[in-house]
Amino acid sequence: MCGIASYIGNKNAYPIIIKGLKRLEYRGYDSAGICLLKNSLLTYKSKGKVKDLENEFNKRPNSAFIGIGHTRWATHGKPNKINAHPHLSNSERLAIVHNGIIENYDSIKKLLEKKGFKFYSETDTEVLINLIEYEQKSENLDLFESVRSALKQVIGAYAIVVIEKNNLNEIVVARKGSPLVIGIEDGEYYVASDASPIIEHTKNVVYLNDDEVARINIKTGLQIKTVSNKKVSPFVQELALSIEDIEKGGYDYFMLKEIFEQPKSIQSTLRGRIKKNKIKFAGIKDFEKKIIKANRLTIIACGTSWHAGLVASYFFESIARINVDVQYASEFRYRNPVLNEKDVVLSITQSGETADTLAAQKLAKSRGATTLAICNVVGSSIARENDGGAYTHAGPEIGVASTKAFTTQLTLLLLIALRFGKEKSSIRDRDYQRMLIEIQMLPSLVEESLKVDKKIEKISKEFKDSDNFLYLGRGMNFPVALEGALKLKEISYIHAEGYPAAEMKHGPIALIDEKMPVLVIATEDEYYSKIFSNALEVKSRGGRIISIVFDDDDAISKISEHVIKVPKVNKYLSPIISVIPLQLLSYHIAVLRCCDVDQPRNLAKSVTVE
Repeated sequence: MCGIASYIGNKNAYPIIIKGLKRLEYRGYDSAGICLLKNSLLTYKSKGKVKDLENEFNKRPNSAFIGIGHTRWATHGKPNKINAHPHLSNSERLAIVHNGIIENYDSIKKLLEKKGFKFYSETDTEVLINLIEYEQKSENLDLFESVRSALKQVIGAYAIVVIEKNNLNEIVVARKGSPLVIGIEDGEYYVASDASPIIEHTKNVVYLNDDEVARINIKTGLQIKTVSNKKVSPFVQELALSIEDIEKGGYDYFMLKEIFEQPKSIQSTLRGRIKKNKIKFAGIKDFEKKIIKANRLTIIACGTSWHAGLVASYFFESIARINVDVQYASEFRYRNPVLNEKDVVLSITQSGETADTLAAQKLAKSRGATTLAICNVVGSSIARENDGGAYTHAGPEIGVASTKAFTTQLTLLLLIALRFGKEKSSIRDRDYQRMLIEIQMLPSLVEESLKVDKKIEKISKEFKDSDNFLYLGRGMNFPVALEGALKLKEISYIHAEGYPAAEMKHGPIALIDEKMPVLVIATEDEYYSKIFSNALEVKSRGGRIISIVFDDDDAISKISEHVIKVPKVNKYLSPIISVIPLQLLSYHIAVLRCCDVDQPRNLAKSVTVE
């Protein structure tokens, strides 16, 4: 979950790398470092954020045409200056930045210690760079071949960039299980964990695949081999991304920008997919019959995407009458699931690089299941390695707390469920036609929902010092309650729990007193009378009710301390509309508590390590 930004070319590397690290800081911000290659390896490190690294560098400024940079989210070793990347080999001839986890680092370390190597950090990365040096010396190999040889002995995940003292024309990069992209522009090369640091310099990129090692030489160009020594032809593609997509655009935080981008993002998700009252998905078309006839559709995901999967299970079961099982990817991969060629496994992921989801998908594929994916990032690992799927086209999501990814995932999953419902004739034609019309109104409905922002800001002032929150929902809004609680936990550090409202009587009701804020999501007609009763139970015990209701509501509004009204919609659209106030509530409370909204403690955007 670290960020890598590196450069080789004819420009000063430092400003390019430092700006790239700032763009990648959402991936990790425990510590940061840069190594520049000039006459020697000049290394600058700092605990904390990239701005702290800038202060460190300004004490000893230097320039070079080659450099590697890293912003860290700690796995092995505490976040401090010693454990910060880049790491040097014992001879200080080699330097490395690394994202991932080397699982067998301890055994390699013991072997190297017997050979006389010493270690100064707690990291697996320092072990890897010394293994590369050992291979280079013992086998008399060049940098590229020593990296390739060392990686044959490594178990785990990695994205690495390696440079060598006195080798002023070359850097070597490799990946397995952790993303790495190479930007190419007129003899210059940019290497990064994702495209955000590259886009302002070039749109021509090569995505490395697992077990690939690349030699980037400013004289001979780009050469790629597999770890097992098979030559690979680089596939250059064009980025569909603009610099405006990754700027804040006048907002104080990326999260707020992304919340308010949701009408536009949902419009992008819908674009081109509804034609003449028909829903079309090119990436799923070939698998429709397989899905309809499948024993089971298993949805795998993590975090917010898992919540989207839970909502989707209601869509698929109710509209398309497809049997659905929703699993945490991190659990699914270790439970020895019963899968065969009659199963379909659908991965949901914003980044397309989530380690557990990627591993679970590979497991499903190895068992013969058809694997599909809902993903936002074009060219990501999951997008490349599954059988089919669809992109949400939400645009880059920089804020750690996912917002527009969730609503675009739900929009896309609802469309897919409708498509299958139509194919199976499990939905009446008039209901299908009505749903299509309402789905196309979603951008304007979300726009209307965002108008509660100022009211929520006022409500937030009352509850910013709360120690706990309880979120209640029923039916499709139960996963929305989970999502609202997760958002509050992530960015404000307030303990919050989401529950099916009826389950409150089975334990959580014991927590309710006059200090407990209880957020009730009551935007689904089918369950309204039930959740009204649950709200009364909270009220009778002194709980402070904040209700999310449709704009024609009367009953729950009367028993609520605060009421947030959203446009009335079809029950299947309700989760998309009702989550908007929850996103805004978590945002405003976090800001009032002086939390770093975009970079909450201990979290990183893309969980690329297990």
